[in-house]
Amino acid sequence: MFKKTLKKIRHFMFRMMFNLYPPYIGAGIRIPHISPDYTTFDVVMKLRFFNKNYFGTHFGGSLYSMCDPFFTIILTRNLGKDYIVWDKHASIQFKKPGRNTIHAHFHIPKEKILELRRLADESKKIEPVFTIDLKDDDDTLIAHVEKTVYIRRKDRDMK
Repeated sequence: MFKKTLKKIRHFMFRMMFNLYPPYIGAGIRIPHISPDYTTFDVVMKLRFFNKNYFGTHFGGSLYSMCDPFFTIILTRNLGKDYIVWDKHASIQFKKPGRNTIHAHFHIPKEKILELRRLADESKKIEPVFTIDLKDDDDTLIAHVEKTVYIRRKDRDMK
């Protein structure tokens, strides 16, 4: 009972850490949901006076900030301490101006994480590519983001 309660408290504190992170507060970014197994993160950003650009739409840097750490965090939490996980490359394609709340749903299935672990165990490094679509309240595509992640076991010699 105590371990289960402690796990829930840690999970809640982990989510609060993101929601109280000053750059996210400043951009109006919130994380309303993180799955208990840390394979899913839901991220939202409402349009506010402090995250509007000159044209009255979402600032592009804030749109990218919504996507910055989540694939690496999912992988780090699920692969464990024996693996190095870093963002290697990112690109964002803006499709339409964001005029209301923007939503991003980050998810890596457990099966994919196990496959990545196996590949990293067999290779010196791997660099999988993940994609995320940022959509507004009307399900309109606002931006498409591609993230390349670097993964390797810590005990691998990279010379």
